[in-house]
Amino acid sequence: MKIIRRFLFKEISLAVAFVTLGFLGLFFFFDLVDELRWITQALAGYNLGLGLVYVLLQVPSHLYELLPITVLIGTIYVMARLALSSEFTILRTSGLGPGKALGILLSLGLVFAATTFVLGDYVAPATDLKVQLMQVRYHGRMSNGQIGTWLKEHQGQRSFNVNIGNMSTVGVLSRVGLYEFDEQGRLLAITEGKTAEIMDQMWRLHDVGRIELSNAAGEQQLLRKHLADFDWPTQITDQMAATMVLKPDRMKTLDLFQYIQHLRSNGQSAQQYEIEFWRKVFYPLSCLVMVVLALPFAYLHFRGGNIASYVFGGLMAGISFFFLNNVFGYIGNLQNWTPWFVAAAPALVYSLISLGSLGWLVLRR
Repeated sequence: MKIIRRFLFKEISLAVAFVTLGFLGLFFFFDLVDELRWITQALAGYNLGLGLVYVLLQVPSHLYELLPITVLIGTIYVMARLALSSEFTILRTSGLGPGKALGILLSLGLVFAATTFVLGDYVAPATDLKVQLMQVRYHGRMSNGQIGTWLKEHQGQRSFNVNIGNMSTVGVLSRVGLYEFDEQGRLLAITEGKTAEIMDQMWRLHDVGRIELSNAAGEQQLLRKHLADFDWPTQITDQMAATMVLKPDRMKTLDLFQYIQHLRSNGQSAQQYEIEFWRKVFYPLSCLVMVVLALPFAYLHFRGGNIASYVFGGLMAGISFFFLNNVFGYIGNLQNWTPWFVAAAPALVYSLISLGSLGWLVLRR
């Protein structure tokens, strides 16, 4: 059985690597063509070399997104080819039953799942950070709309609504507004800074305009100030600020979890981010779903050599899985479904369908 395991591991790994390189080559070409518009403008010394570095830094993110699909295509191709050449029939007569075949594929799927997790939680976030820094320097600033992004924080009996216009670099913000309220919800002060640096448990705002409101002697008074710097103590980290401006699916799982805890502690809705958190948790496990989905192809009887049609059919099944996964995410956010159920349901459905198909083929054939 060790020989069979090594044989399947080698064949599937080579097929997955070949398909992955093909897809990455296409993405690299498309990204480079899209980047030529910035290279031709020659802004801030941006040239072809920097453009190639920028495109190469996006490869880990593409690999993270593509790996489950390439695992499905590569595994289907190997299973269908073995069935066509009757090699899988020989393996079955050598003692490779459905349970053992499923176990071998799941063990290989765990390797792909671990690779996907490392890519999504360590490699891709680090390269994405460099991509964003290059985008800031050569393409412009990171922003989240004309009105910026909002966050809320409680500090004792006071609460703050925080508005971020955009992010010039990670840890350096632009157009920052702080709106301070008392426990009754009355506005106490408005602080606006052109820029802000995120430091350890503190934001330092620069070129600050501050308006303080008070009710001294029964009369409402308004005091305007202009300050060079203003320090605001806060637990909002640079990663949380980046989450507000950037997409949450580009964060590390732990950073996203900490951001969710911050939202909860300040009485804000975290449904969208909880769904993204559980999707990041379950996404590597989709590699297991893909290998289970591919196994029934080994039990099909081919009358001709048209493997491409079966690979295409498997690819459509894989794409439908990711489509259902995205649809469940949107519906779950709108209907306020349990986040872990929203993330896990598509994988469970397709796993049951795959196992049912495998059982039907084994019993019928």
